[in-house]
Amino acid sequence: MALPPVTLWPLAVGVRELRCAHQVVRTNKRYRQYTALGDDPQFRLKRRMPAGWYMLEVLLNLPVPSCTGYLYFDTGSGESEAQRYRLPLRSGKLAKRLIHLPATARIRFDPCQSEGAFALQHFRLVRMTRRAALQRVHRKLAGDRPDAVRVRRELPQSADEAALWSRYDRLFAELKPADTVCYRDWIEEQESRLVPASARQRALMTRWEWLPTFSVLVPTFDTDPEHLRACLDSVIAQTYPHWELCIADDASTRPHVRAILEEYAARDERVRVVFRAQNGHIAAASNAALDLATGEFVALLDHDDVLAPHALFAVAQALQGRRDAQLVYSDEDKLDASGRRCDPYFKPDFAPDLLYSQNYISHLGVYRRELVKRIGGFRSGFDGSQDYDLLLRCLPHLDASQVLHVPLVLYHWRQSETSTSRGQQHKDYATDAARRALQSHFDAQGCGVEVSVIEPGLYRHRWPLPEPRPLVSLIVPTRDGFEVLSKCIESIVERTTYAPYEIIIVDNQSTCPRTLAYLEGIDSCGSGLRPRIRTAFAAGGRSHSPRVRVLRYDHPFNYSAINNFAAAQASGTVLGLINNDVEVLSPGWLDEMVRHALRPDVACVGAKLLYPDGSLQHAGVVLGIGGVAGHSHKYLPGTSSGYFSRLRVVHNVSAVTGAALVVRREVYEQVGGLDERYLSVAFNDVDFCLKCLNAGYRNVWTPFAELVHHESKTRGQDVGTERQARFQAECLTMQERWGDRLASDPYYNPNLTLTREDYSLAATSRVADHGHC
Repeated sequence: MALPPVTLWPLAVGVRELRCAHQVVRTNKRYRQYTALGDDPQFRLKRRMPAGWYMLEVLLNLPVPSCTGYLYFDTGSGESEAQRYRLPLRSGKLAKRLIHLPATARIRFDPCQSEGAFALQHFRLVRMTRRAALQRVHRKLAGDRPDAVRVRRELPQSADEAALWSRYDRLFAELKPADTVCYRDWIEEQESRLVPASARQRALMTRWEWLPTFSVLVPTFDTDPEHLRACLDSVIAQTYPHWELCIADDASTRPHVRAILEEYAARDERVRVVFRAQNGHIAAASNAALDLATGEFVALLDHDDVLAPHALFAVAQALQGRRDAQLVYSDEDKLDASGRRCDPYFKPDFAPDLLYSQNYISHLGVYRRELVKRIGGFRSGFDGSQDYDLLLRCLPHLDASQVLHVPLVLYHWRQSETSTSRGQQHKDYATDAARRALQSHFDAQGCGVEVSVIEPGLYRHRWPLPEPRPLVSLIVPTRDGFEVLSKCIESIVERTTYAPYEIIIVDNQSTCPRTLAYLEGIDSCGSGLRPRIRTAFAAGGRSHSPRVRVLRYDHPFNYSAINNFAAAQASGTVLGLINNDVEVLSPGWLDEMVRHALRPDVACVGAKLLYPDGSLQHAGVVLGIGGVAGHSHKYLPGTSSGYFSRLRVVHNVSAVTGAALVVRREVYEQVGGLDERYLSVAFNDVDFCLKCLNAGYRNVWTPFAELVHHESKTRGQDVGTERQARFQAECLTMQERWGDRLASDPYYNPNLTLTREDYSLAATSRVADHGHC
């Protein structure tokens, strides 16, 4: 695309130059708030824009985490899809991109494609010179790659501006609104601040009393030459010098592999290579590389992947404060077909239940060599998931305190047509190997767990229920609320497959005649209720273990006190805290929750709660959101997979909501139940879960227990003076009691936001506060 010469003059237009054109109205001029009345809201600029380069800047506050905006330009032949620019947008995040107008044009801006309220906080078109625009294009295309300097040299120069612009424009055409464009900005703005410069790294190393040695294990087979060189270069470029590179070639048929490996072995004495005479697959090749290793630790690296230059330094630095660590892992991202970094996975600290559901530790995995040798190295027969099998066999030899997570992206996983980084479906044998590795792990523990595949890369671990099954006491506090209460109770009775259980309704000064009549009907064995519900009540066997009963709590509302009062009178060895406005969807919900609650190392078990419109209300609690805690993935569609499929699998969380919480009675009593003195209404469930963590238990959330929570998603906040004062006091209690823990959720990540529930990147990383780099 040859750009026409233009007359340069200062030119910038802002949000005041926009007018509402179609399906959009302004609702608040001062705060720039608008409402989209349909799925095609449009603004138009009041004046035409001359030909040239412009930087487009947009900042929207949206009711959803992200959307896509479009800027159309009409140079006289009308608007079309061919004459538009795509802009991925994140709520509350400034989005920027270059646009080019080939001639004077009318401008239309579409901020989103759905109805609802939004605020257009910033809109600006700023004129740029051709030189400045091309420099920006070069930086954007190359600035976030591990080999950025080389890529800049190879990018087409001004003589081929059409190709250059086409590559730049494809970035925005291919990206998801919530994905790579935001990540590239994060790399540019945040990551560089988290990693000390090389000189600083050298200075820090001189102060260390221990310089751990690393053996980087790389099995190779017919590797693409460019990818193999990039992999080996990334090890040689490590800023931490105390490493050796142990390569085992698994009888490659392509001659360039041997030539490249011999070249690198001759170049650096730390590179050690063995050539296998026969192909034995990746487990055998990995063991051959392991036999070459002499370091204290071994690091696993695939033959076409890339380490960050500071990877081994960051691991060594983290080990300075955890010298007993046996396993170290980091965050990771991927390299797309063009070598751009994308799809970052910011991981939690050690989370066993998530690990049983997916191999989230994966890369970068660093193990004590002695531990790996002790368990016999890699096992044949598990090729494709040999690293997962290795990890699972290490677990029985580890304490949780010996697993160390470095919350930095230290590993770049290359996407290729056959790589599992593009999806486990590319290697079905790897999925089967992973399932067998998991089943083998559980069988060795003798815990009776059955493993099944949810989809490639995701697994369900079904824990056994004992016989006879324990009695579960479901505690349902209520004050009036006949409509929701009756729906709650009847859904439990009609749909729950688990037995035995009892329902304890705690009446807290109800006055509604319909509610009182309903409770009276329950007290009289269901008289006057719908026949099938009455039959279900009677089936509970009132002479021995009444299925439904009513307790009266004639005191001012105190959620904690009400539940403690009922728990003391419950008959079950398992307690369920159940809000009166939930409705059972999945018949096996209680079976699933009890399976986990009976595990000796688990305390609280939470369920998947949906709003009546099918959007997500609860998928576990993240500490620190909003200053105390918030529900993860809130408002996403109930069918969403969530952050790296988190909504599809059982995983550990710091806390779960008391709207549907199952826990063993012994644990409830051990930690003192709910705090009825200082947390009578809010955060008592979060506080209870944190007390359980302090007592050495873990908390679990499961998607296989699904209920509707009829809490209104638009109900607003309590604004009464007394209620506000109480809420603020309870916030203060939580902050004083739990302090920094609220800002460092071990099952979240310090690189993720505490201002939203969508697992998006934080504007400012908290990694430095955790002592890494």
